[in-house]
Amino acid sequence: MAPLGGAPRLVLLFSGKRKSGKDFVTEALQSRLGADVCAVLRLSGPLKKQYAQGGRRLSAFYKWTFWGHFLFKFLSHWPYSLEATSLERVQESVSRKGCRRELAAVMPCYWCTLPGTCARGPLEHGLDFQRLLDASTYKEPFRRDMIRWGEEKRQADPGFFCRKIVEGVSQPVWLVSDTRRVSDIQWFREAYGAVTQTVRVVATEQSRQQRGWVFTPGVDDAESECGLDNVGAFDWVIENHGDEQHLEEQLEHLIEFVRSRL
Repeated sequence: MAPLGGAPRLVLLFSGKRKSGKDFVTEALQSRLGADVCAVLRLSGPLKKQYAQGGRRLSAFYKWTFWGHFLFKFLSHWPYSLEATSLERVQESVSRKGCRRELAAVMPCYWCTLPGTCARGPLEHGLDFQRLLDASTYKEPFRRDMIRWGEEKRQADPGFFCRKIVEGVSQPVWLVSDTRRVSDIQWFREAYGAVTQTVRVVATEQSRQQRGWVFTPGVDDAESECGLDNVGAFDWVIENHGDEQHLEEQLEHLIEFVRSRL
């Protein structure tokens, strides 16, 4: 039984390297098929939303926890606390929006030991969720940490993000624009069976570089980029090397197939 969502006529799982044009292709298909027929689903959507906003609900609690613990330590170890625990150094660390793991070296505290806080990633992201979804460079500084955070979620529950994106979807055609792992494909095939097909969007490194791609260690060599490199045959391969006419021909062929399933 298909969980949570409706019963789609066709599920296309798009994958490809960064700047290969996955979003461009899926949005072009949706614009031609119509939003009432075709839904673009992003596995990164719930990930980015929780990453951007989730921690902020708890930030005040952890601030009070940290400063309460700091005051206790300070008063308990007055003779050497100023030397061992520089207030300026702590404030400098707290002012950063990134990971506070280094505080553990300054002064052990709950902030560095509680699940979901600095030892596991930044709590106060305070990011623009909509801009994390688009194809701009806004998300690039946060990409590596989002990957790490998402991996932790998937290790605990491989279908977590898959279930999230299909909730309440009523259109007969689903375009999953950012399939990245074998477990993603397995989940959709188990949930929706034969209506699921894979689409690989490929582009040369030169084309990707012209679109702004730069190799980033920890991102381009991570599972999020390389998890489907050895999958084997895809049902469809879309070449997006910069030849607009060739791309158009491929899209028309795929659109004909989609309409045959309606």
